[in-house]
Amino acid sequence: MKRISPVLALLLAACADFSDVKVTDYLTPYRIDVRQGNYVTQEMVGQLKPGQTRDQVRFILGSPLITDNFHADRWDYVYRFQSGTGEVRSRKLAVFFADGKLTRLAGDVTGGDGDKTDAAAAATAPRVVRIGPAPDAVKPATN
Repeated sequence: MKRISPVLALLLAACADFSDVKVTDYLTPYRIDVRQGNYVTQEMVGQLKPGQTRDQVRFILGSPLITDNFHADRWDYVYRFQSGTGEVRSRKLAVFFADGKLTRLAGDVTGGDGDKTDAAAAATAPRVVRIGPAPDAVKPATN
């Protein structure tokens, strides 16, 4: 009896009817994580003090993602993370200036790793982040 070569066996198997078997049932494409915007941590926000100039804020947080000509005294830092599984998380921080000096912050920035932040925290209403008084605004105590 003649032996069938392995190559011929594979070719014959390829001709078989596998119409009910789909490759996508066994293989799924790899989807990358997509990060967009400015990643701002609570440590970065902790370095901000009232009265800092725009250049000092830009040095700490980086260039803002959104600067609006109609609201020149407001910078918006927006961060969006979409995992390969489709889960989307976002963070927002708004920085407000008056006369070129930092006055207040608003947003939902939390400390820690952006990949581990709770999605429910991003869905909550924005909160105001309090920053300490300017160093020159503190008056020494007199006895």
